Amino acid sequence: MTMTAGTEPATGDAVLSARNVVMSYGGVHALKGVNFDIHRGKVTTLFGENGAGKSTLMKILSGVVTPTSGDIVLDGNLVSFASSSDARDRGISIIHQELSLAPNLSVRDNIFMGRELRTRTGLDFAEEARQARALMADLEEDIDPMTLVEDLRLGQQQIVEIARALSVDSRILIMDEPTSALSATEVEVLFKVIRDLTSRGVSIVYISHHLEEALQITDYAVVLRDGAITATAEAKDIDLEWIVRNMVGENFDLGSPPTGHEFGAVALSIEDVSVTDASGSGYVVDHLSLDVKAGEIVCIYGLMGAGRTELLEAVAGRVPMAGGRALLEGEDVSGLTIAQRIARGLVLVPEDRQRDGLVQTMTVGRNLSLASIEAFAKGLFLSRQRERALIDDSIRKVTIKTAGGNAMIGSLSGGNQQKVVIGKMLTTNPKVILLDEPSRGIDVGAKAEVFRLLSERAAQGLAVVFSTSEVNECLSIAHRIVVMRRGKISAEFGANATKEQIMAASGEAVVA
Repeated sequence: MTMTAGTEPATGDAVLSARNVVMSYGGVHALKGVNFDIHRGKVTTLFGENGAGKSTLMKILSGVVTPTSGDIVLDGNLVSFASSSDARDRGISIIHQELSLAPNLSVRDNIFMGRELRTRTGLDFAEEARQARALMADLEEDIDPMTLVEDLRLGQQQIVEIARALSVDSRILIMDEPTSALSATEVEVLFKVIRDLTSRGVSIVYISHHLEEALQITDYAVVLRDGAITATAEAKDIDLEWIVRNMVGENFDLGSPPTGHEFGAVALSIEDVSVTDASGSGYVVDHLSLDVKAGEIVCIYGLMGAGRTELLEAVAGRVPMAGGRALLEGEDVSGLTIAQRIARGLVLVPEDRQRDGLVQTMTVGRNLSLASIEAFAKGLFLSRQRERALIDDSIRKVTIKTAGGNAMIGSLSGGNQQKVVIGKMLTTNPKVILLDEPSRGIDVGAKAEVFRLLSERAAQGLAVVFSTSEVNECLSIAHRIVVMRRGKISAEFGANATKEQIMAASGEAVVA
């Protein structure tokens, strides 16, 4: 079954529906007469590129914003949510893509924030801790409820966000990119939880840019493009090509490694580098060595916990090395600060763009120019004319979709925010760029644009090293694929490697 925007879908089993919903911001229509059903006790997956209107629609259905026009129907009755709290009181919860945790509070306090458990004499911290442990057990995670959120890795923080939503005992649960920082094992556990919830009648809305992964869990698929529904279907009637075709209007791939240029000399040498683990008694990166040439794109593949992030952060100076060194064009940069390494031409695009890559209170332009202040400094003063030229040039080259340099960074989609982080580092004219999960939380179109940009810069001589937990990304763009497992390189492959070879080298089970 397929449909286009404006047609009326079947609503017999719909627990929550949007009817002819329009959302306008000024003269811009974010949603254009959308009809959308959440099916009772089923997983309804919403596919779409960044900027398609997915988050806007979910904000309307969860009471965060009110639509310009149109109706919301809950259990067959017209409703109007006064706030997200109002929607939550009616059994609707949302797990946001960008984590909304308080890093300086414990796991327990984050889970029960705003709805603390009480006794006659005060807060019941013991019961909160007990329930938090039970939630972690359901998610098969061994996380102490008293641990500060800021001390957890990103994937564990995402688990806490999920646990908080599950603790509300909702009957409609919206999951916006819930697996973007989870390992394959954690994803499987989450899917078990989702199946258990739907078996008890809970309705799930699932949003993910991991298309193949989403196909495993969905019952109904809905595609949103440019603010309008382009197709809906039951899971049995769709495949990956159907999703991509309806998302972007054509068959699509991520590209291929750039050809037609020779690699230069070795740009980056990682020599016998080790990084200690959290306990201090072992290594998360274990005496690893790797050379990368100018113009070469190297993909570092591995499961969560393989040491990919720690390796890149150690080379960039974000975490200390326990041994070994990093050389940039033959110069040992191991003792330099992050700023000094950037000045020499070694830059990192971090995994968590919200926390480590962007300043949310600044404009797009200021975020782009932060790492290149010296380029437009004149003595003690800054040349605003040079800064504007740099910003405009970066927006054009990186193809950032924005109203301009003065737009706030928060107004951009996830894919365009990621382009800002990459653009910021490219404005420094680096010799080597390290990227940790550069496609995390961005759609297939934005992902292709990011990889096209990296391919173009590699053809101009930039050495590119990126880490990923998605095999297809390695096979799409990399000249060389390095597989990490338990802190070591377990295998190296050329661009003609197979998915099965790469996954086997990582220790990942290969599903036939």
